[in-house]
Order: sequence, then structure tokens, then C-alpha cells
Amino acid sequence: QVPLVESGGGLVQAGGSLRVSCAASGRTLSMYVMGWFRQAPGKEREFVAAIGRSGGDAYYTDSVKGRFTISRDNSKNTVTLQMNSLKPEDTAIYYCARRRNGSSQYTTTGDYDYWGQGTQVTVSS
Repeated sequence: QVPLVESGGGLVQAGGSLRVSCAASGRTLSMYVMGWFRQAPGKEREFVAAIGRSGGDAYYTDSVKGRFTISRDNSKNTVTLQMNSLKPEDTAIYYCARRRNGSSQYTTTGDYDYWGQGTQVTVSS
């Protein structure tokens, strides 16, 4: 098991910012692509962002481009999602996940093998 623990969610007004972080204990995350997903009530879990092993490559779903930034600190075994200009439609539970070895994709839940428990982000209008 590779426990992943998210933190930093909360309630913010539209236009505000939040930062959610993911920390791992045990095995290092530096060998893996890491991703953030979110799931709103009644909807499927959807891809938000992913970051390469060294942090040099980042990928975003179109709806968050220019507003969200994913980063990682391999020395601290953490991955962070900085969310700016938040909108009510960003309200969801946010999950970090580790991409499975051998996967060449990064946008579907099946590409990931370990997940955190999630942290709630609520954006009020």
C-alpha cells in the first residue's frame, strides 16, 4: 500500500484560491506520474491535472487551464494543486492518485493504481 493523504480543501467564494496537497508515506513518489481528479455529486470522477516524474511536464483538463497549477516536491514526497479563480463548478471532492507503471495515458481513472481519500473543495457563488 502507498497511503496518499490529501489536505487543504475547504470553502471559498467564487474568484478565490485554494491549495490542495497530497503527501505520501513509505515508497517515494518520484518514480511515478501523479494526478489529480475530482468528483462532483452525481457525476463521474474526472481528470483535472497530471505531472511528470521530474515535474517538468504538466497536463490539464481544458476547464482548469490557466487557473490551476500542479507541482511536486520530490524531496518532500508531495504533490500540490494550486487553484485560482475558482468557480462554483469546481466544487467537488479532489483526489490525488499515482499512475500505474506501464500506463501510457493519464486522463482516466484506470491509469492510476493508488488513490487518496479525497478532500472537499466547495466554491460558493
